[in-house]
This record gives sequence, C-alpha cells and structure tokens, in this order.
Amino acid sequence: MSLSMIRPRNALRPMVSHDRREETAVRLPEPIEDALAARSSRLPGFYKLPLAARREVAARWADLSSAEIGMWSHGGLRPSDADTMVENAIGIFALPVGLATNFRIDGQDRLIPMAVEEPSVIAAASFGARLARAGGGFQTRCDRSVMIGQVQLLDLPGGDLAAAAAAVEARRAEILALADAQSRSLPGLGGGAKDLRTRLFPDTPVGPMLIVHLHYDTCDAMGANAVNRACEAIAPLIEQATGGRVLLRILSNLATERLARASCRVPAAALARDGLDGNDVAQRIVEANAFAVVDPWRAATHNKGILNGIDPVVIATGNDWRGAEAGAHAYAAREGRYQSLTDWRLDEQGDLVGSLTVPLALGTVGGGTRSHPAASASLALLGVRDARTLCGIAAAVGLAQNLSALRALACEGIQPGHMALHARQVAMAAGARGEVVARIAQQLVA
Repeated sequence: MSLSMIRPRNALRPMVSHDRREETAVRLPEPIEDALAARSSRLPGFYKLPLAARREVAARWADLSSAEIGMWSHGGLRPSDADTMVENAIGIFALPVGLATNFRIDGQDRLIPMAVEEPSVIAAASFGARLARAGGGFQTRCDRSVMIGQVQLLDLPGGDLAAAAAAVEARRAEILALADAQSRSLPGLGGGAKDLRTRLFPDTPVGPMLIVHLHYDTCDAMGANAVNRACEAIAPLIEQATGGRVLLRILSNLATERLARASCRVPAAALARDGLDGNDVAQRIVEANAFAVVDPWRAATHNKGILNGIDPVVIATGNDWRGAEAGAHAYAAREGRYQSLTDWRLDEQGDLVGSLTVPLALGTVGGGTRSHPAASASLALLGVRDARTLCGIAAAVGLAQNLSALRALACEGIQPGHMALHARQVAMAAGARGEVVARIAQQLVA
C-alpha cells in the first residue's frame, strides 16, 4: 500500500492548493525509509536529521503537498491574515513546530506536531512514548463532546432556591428545545442540548444564587460559541419560569462531561538506565507521583509538566490552550485540594502502570482549526477527523511527558538533559546563528 492511501478519507486539510508535493532531492537514511515503509513512528536518529530531511519525513508520512508542508516555513500566516483574526494586529509571533516520535496510540502509530518554545519538551515526549511503546503504547478513552453552559440566577422570590429549581425542572423540555433551536447543524449530527441541571448556593456574598447547567454536545467543535448562544437564548425563559434575574450566561472551561483518559503499561525492564535496575526506577516513579498526590506545591509543577505535552498539541492544532489549562488545573482541585492529574502504580508483575484523566475541550472544526492554515496542516499530519480522537492524542502526549519527567527527576535529575538542549538557546541569545549554534552548544555542554 502506498503512503498516499493511508490517510483517512475525510482527514482535514489546509485551505490551500492541493497540487501534489514536488519531488525533492532529500535523501533519507535507510532506517528512516524502513520506518516510513512500515508506517512506524519509531524513527531512529530522527533528531539528527537536518531540518529539510525532517520536513520530508513529515510530508511523506501524511502525503502533504508542497503548499501544505510550506505552512510551517513561515508560521502559516501572513500579516493580512493576522489582521482579520484579531483586533489591533501589528504582526505575527511564531513558535517552533517539531515532531514527537515513537507514539503508538490505540494501536495506531502517529507523528505528533507540537508548537512550543521550550527546549527538551519534544524530546521528553518522544522518550516517554518510546518507554510506553515497549508495553504496547497508549490506550485512550474520551467522553462525548459535552460542554457545560452556566446561567446565573439572582433575586429569586423569597430567596427560595428549591422552588426556583423545581420551576426550571417543570420547564425542562421547553428549555432544552429552545437551546436546540439555536443551532442549525448540531442537533442533526447528534449534538445539541442534552441535559439540564441546577445547583443551589444559599449563602454567597450577594445572597442566594441558583445556577442552571446546560449540557450541550458540540460534536467535533470546541463549542464555546454554540454553548454561549444557547445560554443567552434560554435566559429569558428561565427568568420567566423562576421570577429571578439572570446575570451571567456563559460556558464553563471545567469540562467535566468531556474527560479525556490515557493509560499505558511500561515493562520494568524498559526503565533500566545508567546502572539502575528497572524495578527500582519503576518504584521511584511511583514514589515521585505520590509526592504530587499529597502536596499542592509539587502538584503544580507536576501538572505543569503534563501540560508541557498537552499545550503544544493544542496550539499546533489551533485550539484554545488557555481553556485547556484552566480546565486541567480546576479539575486537579475538584476534591477541595490541588493534586496530581496522573496516577502511577506497580502491577502484579512489577511493571509500571500509569493513567491520566483531564478535561479537554478540543475541536477539529471551527475557530483557529480552520482559519489558521498551519493548524489545518497539523490536523492533516495527525490524520484525525473527530474531536474525541484529537483529545485522546493530546492526553497521551501529556502522559508521555509526565512519564519522561518523572523518570528523569527520580534518577539523574532534570537539569542534565534539559540544559544540554537549552544550550542552543543560550548560543542564539549570545548572537550565534546557523551551524555555529550547534558547535557553541556542544562546547557549552562540555
């Protein structure tokens, strides 16, 4: 089967010309050629390839045209594009985009585009994926794309929250039908308004408050606009039903109905390193994770490392990384104290088993996923057609990043590997450019 036949039939593509990619003179090493032929993300020595060769690998992996692969040459945006996307535009701020290798997710090998400025992030994700690959890779499970919209009710007659909640429940069908009517497409795709719930707050700084939660399935969109539109539409009906005053009508970024889960098993033998027994390393990782479970100061840095993996995928695909961050941190504190988003344990065989659960509201249609050509190119490279698959991929990258960070922290420490990669930025900050950067970085590390 040719590589051009592997891409999913309806995979998203950038809004550019789709002429076939021009043949290049780039020659790839035989192990890379073999990996491409086998459709394997295990690309030995990929990081040693020159930039042009790495771009060739990405192009062949996803059968990208020259226009599509060119999206990463200039950030995918012209100043005129930026001017239409945001207000008061004055230019473009670009980020490096790299490929994380070694990922096998739900039985399928994937190359992961990551947009990030911090050294060692992509290398760490790739290393974590290599460890998990020894145990079969990552397994994911994601909820339907149900977002929560909130309608705030104040000044209720007599402050009777129970009566107001009952009044909302009595008009449930009518409210949900009105919310559904705000979208011409989502109900026909199986989405739209799904549920209505109430939350009672008898004692707040401004008096009794009733919050109505609208559960709204946004299908393959992130869905903020659809949810906000529905909340604003049902607000007058809720006021009429309760006699209260609606104030805020807005979605929540704590998407607890839209959880993404990733898990993996790492054979203890795969963790052996620098004279350390693999079982010892596995135990150290479990102990390091326990620190983040009980201590919020450690958990903040622990979870930041997870988001080191998730955020670059979210950014590369044109999604809202601020929303992902807000949801993840709020979810980490859902039990009244801030703690780890991951769980690492030893199974009966002494192998390391890890899992991550995090709310993720990502889309493959709408917003920046379609207005930013480089984001569309990233989705084409990933080969994803639906939001749930994308959420699973992002969660797997977050778990890989966490695994790599914990292994380093529990063994040699984080600085040796990080600073070796950071040396290139130090050289650039001193004014070095081109091939000189690598030479100076090597001397700095030495």
